[in-house]
Amino acid sequence: MATLPKSGVSAGFELAAGYQPAGDQPRAITNLVQGLEAGHRAQTLLGVTGSGKTFTVANVIQQIQRPALVLAHNKTLAAQLATEFKEIFPRNAVEYFVSYYDYYQPEAYIPRSDTYIEKDTDINAEIEKLRYSTTRSLFERRDVIVVATVSCIYGITPPEDYGDLSLSLDVGGEFERQRLLRTLVGLQYMRNDSSLEHGRFRVRGEVLEIFPTYDDFAVRIEFFGDELERIVKLEPLTGEILEELQRVTIYPARFYVTPADRLTAAVTTIRQELDERLTQLEARGKVLEAARLRQRANFDIEMLTETGTCSGIENYSRHLNVRQQGDPPWVLLDYLPEDYLLVVDESHVTLPQVRGMLAGDRARKEALVEYGFRLPSAFDNRPLSFEEFEQHFNTAVFMSATPGAYEYEHSEQIVEQIVRPTGLIDPAIEVRDTKGQIDDLVGE
Repeated sequence: MATLPKSGVSAGFELAAGYQPAGDQPRAITNLVQGLEAGHRAQTLLGVTGSGKTFTVANVIQQIQRPALVLAHNKTLAAQLATEFKEIFPRNAVEYFVSYYDYYQPEAYIPRSDTYIEKDTDINAEIEKLRYSTTRSLFERRDVIVVATVSCIYGITPPEDYGDLSLSLDVGGEFERQRLLRTLVGLQYMRNDSSLEHGRFRVRGEVLEIFPTYDDFAVRIEFFGDELERIVKLEPLTGEILEELQRVTIYPARFYVTPADRLTAAVTTIRQELDERLTQLEARGKVLEAARLRQRANFDIEMLTETGTCSGIENYSRHLNVRQQGDPPWVLLDYLPEDYLLVVDESHVTLPQVRGMLAGDRARKEALVEYGFRLPSAFDNRPLSFEEFEQHFNTAVFMSATPGAYEYEHSEQIVEQIVRPTGLIDPAIEVRDTKGQIDDLVGE
């Protein structure tokens, strides 16, 4: 995890719920907070369904005043948790980081039928915006709760690059306009002078308007020569000015953005790997595979050289991020500070899901590499292994009604939350004979 600059002013976590902890919640909150203060690395909140575990964790976060990552096992549950945390912490940053694909067909090759399946996706623009909003918030403040799925263990831009490539502009400062436009293009913003959309900018005379990928509002910059005369936040659809700004920071429009010098070096190492791989394939008599790889890789290299990106650029992340073979990828967890709290919801389901991600990814790519569709470095475009995931947190709370073996083995404290805030108990269960069940049902 990286030590990141916090450019914004953050308030502390401020609970805004109109009710107080009840039932077993007060005791659970106290025990968990005491465990964190005592330095416990892992604790388990064992709570029955409906006992208010989310509210308990919210109170823990409010008391310890640390950023938190809440990990859920599917998008629906993550959305529900994010909604609940937004209601509890309306004045703090509650972010939602999940896969932004409405449809995802991964690249694959089936040797048995000689079938190549090209990657096909349908990206949800709103979820994409929320992902970029997450990294922006983690850079600018500490009062952040991120609700995420296993998408958070897949590779994105290294946090240092994301920060170094950001563009800070001040009223009264000087910035040659054409250089500013080139900088925006380098950050993967696209020029569109007719309509203002996420990840686009437009120029009208002395006015530059930028619509960041992570925000609901656009930014208008007015020039007087090379001087930045005025910066305002505006509603992109109506053009209504919402706020005068003295300073604005523009973050990259995409996660896979690489500094120019490193991109040049990456192209060199990709060529070297390509030459080595072609030699291996030709030595094994795999002429077709070698020809296929040469054509595909050279096309990608040309695109990287000319535009700074290419289709499937994530498969070259090892080169772009200057990692060694087998090194873990940079992931969202690296954007969080060292003292963040990991909360794993439904841990008996979520932890096994994290454990299984790497093996599935590796199995699919083996055929792609073996048959010349990808370079071996594509293996390093992968999720974290479970062991690497464990190295990315220092304090964790596992939440479950039925904790698994991992939770019992690694937790230094099991905190029970059995009595619901409402005082309601589980309904009585009656087991009746199947004989005469229809008559019994009609009678009920």
